Formats: sequence, C-alpha cells, structure tokens
Amino acid sequence: MKFESQPSYSLGQRTPASREVAAGENGGNVTLVSQSALGAINRGRVLQALYDNGPKSRADLARLAGVNRTTITGIVQPMIEDQLLVEGDASPSDVKGGKPARPLYFNPDAPMLGAVLLLPGTIQACLVALTGEIKAVAKAEFDTHGDTEAFIAVMTETLTATLSQAQQAPFGIGVASAGMIDSDNGTILTVNLAPVLTGLPLVAILQERFSLPVVIDHHPRALLVGDRWFGPGRGQQNFAAVYTGEVLGGAFFIDGKVYRGLAGSGGELGHSVVQIDGALCNCGKHGCWETVAALPWLRKQAARLSFPHPKSVTCARLVKEADEGSKAAEELLDRYTRNVAFGIVNLQQTLSLNSYVLHGDVAGGGLKAAELIRQHVEQLVVKRPGQEISITVNGIGEGHTALRGAAGLVLSSHLKLVI
Repeated sequence: MKFESQPSYSLGQRTPASREVAAGENGGNVTLVSQSALGAINRGRVLQALYDNGPKSRADLARLAGVNRTTITGIVQPMIEDQLLVEGDASPSDVKGGKPARPLYFNPDAPMLGAVLLLPGTIQACLVALTGEIKAVAKAEFDTHGDTEAFIAVMTETLTATLSQAQQAPFGIGVASAGMIDSDNGTILTVNLAPVLTGLPLVAILQERFSLPVVIDHHPRALLVGDRWFGPGRGQQNFAAVYTGEVLGGAFFIDGKVYRGLAGSGGELGHSVVQIDGALCNCGKHGCWETVAALPWLRKQAARLSFPHPKSVTCARLVKEADEGSKAAEELLDRYTRNVAFGIVNLQQTLSLNSYVLHGDVAGGGLKAAELIRQHVEQLVVKRPGQEISITVNGIGEGHTALRGAAGLVLSSHLKLVI
C-alpha cells in the first residue's frame, strides 16, 4: 500500500516537476500544492489504510507508506487529540527488543456522525460510527408536492429522533439528497420528482435548528463516498458510481478525489444524451440516458410486452424470471443492461475510469446484471491493449451505502480531507 497525493508521490516527498515554468508562461499561473492540502490528503490516506487493513501501529503505517515514524506521528497525533483515533494496548516486543507497538484505530467513544438520505417522498436518518456501524435509524415520509414548512417539520422531527440517541454531540450532519444540488451553497436547486424540495436552503435550515455543521451533496456522490470508504472503491484512485431507479445518476472519483464540478454540478449523467430526438425526459430534453435506462422505461416496456404486473418489474425480477426460463424476461434484461452500458461506454471513452460500481435497481440484478453490462461495454467500447474494464455491484445495499457516504461527507469536511 502507498499513500499518495496528486500528482502521485508518497507522504513527505516533494512533488516531482518535469521542468521549471515561470509564472504566467503560456498564459497560465503556477499552481502549487499547499501544505494544508497535503495534510488533508495524507490524513485521508491514513484513515483509508486503517479502514482497509484494520488497526496498525505507527511503525506499520510508516512501513506501508515508505516514510519515517516522525512523519506518521505528525499526521495521526492531531486525530488522536480530536478523538478520532485511539491507541490500543501495547503488543509484546519482537525478539529484537525495542519499544512495544501500540496499534491505532478508530475511537469507539468518538462522537458519531449524523447522516440523512433524502429521496422523493422519503427521509432516512441515522447515526454512523467511525467504523461505519449504523445506529438509531429513523424513517419518515413526506408529501412531494406539499408545503415547505410541513416538510421541514417532518425532517426536523426525524433527525431529532435520531440525534437524541447520541451519547454526545455528533461531529455534524451529512445529507445525501436526490435532485440537482448546489453543494457549495448548501441548496437543493431542483428535484423534478419532489417539487417541495426545489430551491430549499437545507444546510442553513438544519444548521439553525441543530447548531451542528451540516454538509449536503448529490445522492450518487454520497454513494461514491460510501464506496470509497467502505465498499468496492477502497484503494482505488479512479472509478465511477452509477445509480438507476426512478432516475439515473452517477459520480466520479478521479485521481484520488471526488469530482464535483462547478457548485456540485458535475455528474448529471442521467441527462447526457444517448439518443438524438429520443423520448422526452423530465428535464425537458429529448433522448437523455435516463429515458432508456431507468425504471420508468423498463416498466413501460414490460407493459408493452404484456408482463404480469408490469409496475412491479425490476432488474432483480427480470434476472429471477430469466433464470427460471422466461425468454421474454431474458430479452428485456438484455435490452435494459445494454441501455445502461451505452452511458458507461460514453464515460469510458471520455474519462477511461475502467472501474464502475452499480447501485440502485440495476444493482438488484446482482452479478448476472453486472456481467451482462460488462459484456455490452466490451462490445461497444474502443479499448486500448491491456485495458480491463470492471463492472461491480456494491453488496452493502443502497440505503446503507448512501448513509455511510453522507457520514463520510461530514468526516471529510471535519478533517478538511481532499475527497
């Protein structure tokens, strides 16, 4: 394992430069990596190492990173003082003697992280321990076309029920929300399926009511953060999360960082066009990826093909019925996974991320759906020699992954991690 910042180098090592460039050369400015940014990157690497490998001593972490113990101590000591990490009991010295090692791991008594998953019509809130354990889950429903004050009352009541079970004040509250999110200003810009949320300055509202730091991000980006800390994204420097359900969304982890774009506008994958002059999308455009690779399309096709109870058709149901010998289910599953693959092909050709984690309805199809998508991608993409494309499913479950990702947003903000 190696701790790296961007561009690639180990803890404590200077950023390599191919040549000296004067300020303003070629019309640009020199961009340097600040010490605070380096510190954030390195803290993130240490935390990820502990998530990936379990308790490790300073000496272990130094050996894994290829740096000295003084460097590691400088990174972990503030996190010990901040109650994030704790030293375990000393283990016996080896035959060479020396100071007994004391493994570092997450403090079980540390303040927890508040997390909210906000989807059209539903609210889930919980507490998340630093180890990813989820506690004090509370759920509620709200009227998607209702009154704003009524929604705020439901949200406040649901969060209060969760936060009241914490032994001490949480580090903060992370919100994973559907819709178009301005993550810089903490505002939900638009939610087509829940107009009551449109234009809501949710971060300011929750900060005022709970007197805690609050961060918000797009639901698929929270899934991505959950993947990065607790799922298939562990240890990866480049991958994407793709979500399908009533809508389609995604997020990117590029060179060790979450890509958000201007004010969190990056990752609106559902509204990338895959079919010119195709079906009308909720956004008002035609031919969006969402119009052919989400549940509304799947269920319309199921109705057209006279499937029993077409409104209950899901990817999981198609896989089950295909395995039981249904040719109709097998053919519709193939079309659905091919449509999902179309958008992934565009991502691959543009960003060459090579690794994609599925969430939502299509993830319910398990390994079979993932393999069908991979096969379609392989057939459609222009590959470089030796390039391997991975399509995986996060088996934790969408709700838990998004809630853990929302908690990860708080952790990243609290530590000022570059993520």
